Amino acid sequence: TFLANMSHELRTPLHGISGMIRLAHTRMADEKGKVQLDKAKVAADHLLSVINDILDISKIEADRLVLETSDFELQPIFESLINHLGSKAQDKGLELQTDLPPSLINQHFIGDPLRLGQILINLVANAVKFTDHGRITVRVIERESGPRAALLRFEVVDTGIGLGPAEKTRIFAPFEQSDSSMSRKYGGTGLGLAISKRLVGLMGGTIDVESTPGQGSNFWFEISQPKSAK
Repeated sequence: TFLANMSHELRTPLHGISGMIRLAHTRMADEKGKVQLDKAKVAADHLLSVINDILDISKIEADRLVLETSDFELQPIFESLINHLGSKAQDKGLELQTDLPPSLINQHFIGDPLRLGQILINLVANAVKFTDHGRITVRVIERESGPRAALLRFEVVDTGIGLGPAEKTRIFAPFEQSDSSMSRKYGGTGLGLAISKRLVGLMGGTIDVESTPGQGSNFWFEISQPKSAK
């Protein structure tokens, strides 16, 4: 509850730091100074990401997180996903591709597009982190469709390191990674998947993973998404 209440106090100074770094970068003539500012910006962004994750899981556990309700389409969410993580995947030599069926491109839904996008970003960021070669595919499958809602299955399929049965049982727990060496090698708080599971639960859905060590993973979740009258 304390962390949930401190959300604004923790985020605001960091946004100010990041803003000042960007401003200083535009005025910096020395190349070495620009490199140093770039490193400071990366560190500040990473710290903000960690704080955002901690605050999100704190809000969920304190029953303070409320899903918004608005009209949205899936295509902008997928485009934002590529804009957000496409360069990270490219830097590792990975192919990041999306598969959105034509029947869903112009379909309007009612829900929280920001949190839906957050789930996908968490899953894709996790896939990028644990995949060294190959591709990552993000797709949505319309399992059922009615006049008022559609049962959608979102999948993030990678060609990464994969998971064993024991690892899959704890991967969605807060601050957990598949084993202790993962945090040392790959970094991260282990909160992304835990937050995704809680958000999917708030949406009334289910989330799980199908995986084989050395052969990649398929992280998926299913939600019944209400349709908009548009």
